[in-house]
Amino acid sequence: MVEQKFPESLDKNPRGIPKAPFIANVEEYIGGPDGDVEGPLKDFQDAIAKYRYMDGSLTQRRKGLEDKIPDIRKTLQMVEFLKQRRDRKQKADDQEDDLEEDDENSEGAKKPLTTTFELNDTLFAEAQLDDTDTVYLWLGANVMLSYEIPEAITLLRSKLDAAETSLKTAIEDLEFVREQLTVMEVNTARMYNWDVKRRRERRSAEEAAKREKES
Repeated sequence: MVEQKFPESLDKNPRGIPKAPFIANVEEYIGGPDGDVEGPLKDFQDAIAKYRYMDGSLTQRRKGLEDKIPDIRKTLQMVEFLKQRRDRKQKADDQEDDLEEDDENSEGAKKPLTTTFELNDTLFAEAQLDDTDTVYLWLGANVMLSYEIPEAITLLRSKLDAAETSLKTAIEDLEFVREQLTVMEVNTARMYNWDVKRRRERRSAEEAAKREKES
């Protein structure tokens, strides 16, 4: 019995996921026409199981990021809106008596901001927000911290960039893993079919030899 294992120096993608080798010559791979296929087939099934596990993990990660990115983007837009409103108010206060348009902006900026906020999935409440220099952001694990608005914008932009990059790599890895999974399934089918053909040929040869001996 010739035991075949995948070489340790397989090509890998940038995240270290190994590339599945395509077995072009089954007979050569198992060590000759009398080689055993049970060991290699078991190796193939182990590899397929690992790729399927990675597929499930990457699919879950992709879904989590696709749910998370819109929330980050929405929060960033709101904080940027608060900054724009605060900047507009400061500008209006500085130029209150210059132009009529500035007077209108000043009056608009001084009005409280009316908005709705979510209490749960189906319940919203209305509130008036005063101008502020500070916002509170959820960081996960039931942790909320206060940030100055410029710091919050910087933090949210960095989180958004990181999440979008992670989503891109997750999609690339998922496509790569599925390609390798297909290769391993093809390898398995080709080796199984090769073994069936070999058994059939041996059986035919044995029957022919038996008939020749009897005659």
